[in-house]
Amino acid sequence: MRLRFLSMLAAVALLLAGQAGAAEGVTPTQILIGQSITLQDGKNEYGTAVLVGVRTYLAQVNSAGGVGGRQVVLKTLDDNNSTDQAQANARRLIEKDEVFILFGSVEGGPSTALMPVANAFNVPFFGPMAGSPTLRRPHQSLVFPVRAEHRDEFQALMAQAKRLGMQKVAFLRADSSVGEAHLANVKLISQALGEELVADLPFKSDVTDAQIDQLVTRLSQSGAQMVFNHGSAGVYEKLIRQARARGLRTAFYGVNSASTQLAQHLGELAHGMVFAQVMPSPWERKTAITREYQAAFSKAQPGQDFSYGSLEGYVTAKALVQALRLAGANPTRESFLAGLSNARLDINGLTASYRPQEHRGLSFVDLAIVTRESKFRH
Repeated sequence: MRLRFLSMLAAVALLLAGQAGAAEGVTPTQILIGQSITLQDGKNEYGTAVLVGVRTYLAQVNSAGGVGGRQVVLKTLDDNNSTDQAQANARRLIEKDEVFILFGSVEGGPSTALMPVANAFNVPFFGPMAGSPTLRRPHQSLVFPVRAEHRDEFQALMAQAKRLGMQKVAFLRADSSVGEAHLANVKLISQALGEELVADLPFKSDVTDAQIDQLVTRLSQSGAQMVFNHGSAGVYEKLIRQARARGLRTAFYGVNSASTQLAQHLGELAHGMVFAQVMPSPWERKTAITREYQAAFSKAQPGQDFSYGSLEGYVTAKALVQALRLAGANPTRESFLAGLSNARLDINGLTASYRPQEHRGLSFVDLAIVTRESKFRH
């Protein structure tokens, strides 16, 4: 009788454990990952490309048995590049869909907006694909970026300008708290490099053509030799077009965000522009991760072009799977955090590092110039 009673207790314990795991998005057959990403019904080219890259890698993993015998299932919601929608998506994914973790946003605003929801529910947030400084400082114990941040890109762009003899720089940024944080980083970098920030060019989200013209006038009067941005490719495109129409010979540099789309839209005006990239060239075969990505992508998406977006999605998904494996045979959110507490993820030659009080992710930043054939050459 006693043995039977103990067996019943064990069975109940196993049932409760299984229910607890299911409440965290983990069952005996799957791990449910929640993703809020900027797709804008397919109009956001970068977000769409990222999602294809993520799905390409996860399909490859799942066909080989998944993680610990569990399929990695992605539940994706479109945040439409809205911070309010991103937060609503995160709450739905956690409360209704009961996902294991949050994953794989793009764009700085929506990515930053997910953090308070992750903190409120104590849910890890892995792989935000944005360069916002707030994802790392102050330290966010639940947030694990993979790609390098914009500060690293600013450093690379400004150092390149100095090597070419340019000492006076200008910075185009959003007139927001995040933009102010970016500006603070630019000021620190300019001081360290011995460069002069001669023009701070903030803009509101509803910036008009007349206000763009005013920014160009300020740029012209500042004597800046090089200008760079922290995002907002549409605004930057208008600024560059207006500056060139008025005869400014200032060098225009840029961060990775929507760099492909910006170069395509500018056409000949983009020739000679230098961009910081947080991924290796997706078209070249110089790195092990790119060769792996090209083989997998060509097989899964025949006829589709390689891109920075799909490569970043592939790399971030690969980092996610490594992080899931570090969580152990019976993953919980607690074991997921423990597995990353002092981890170095080898992403086929790229290393993402996570230490207590510093979730750096990758430090990889490369520079690419737009050729006369409108190609990116690293």
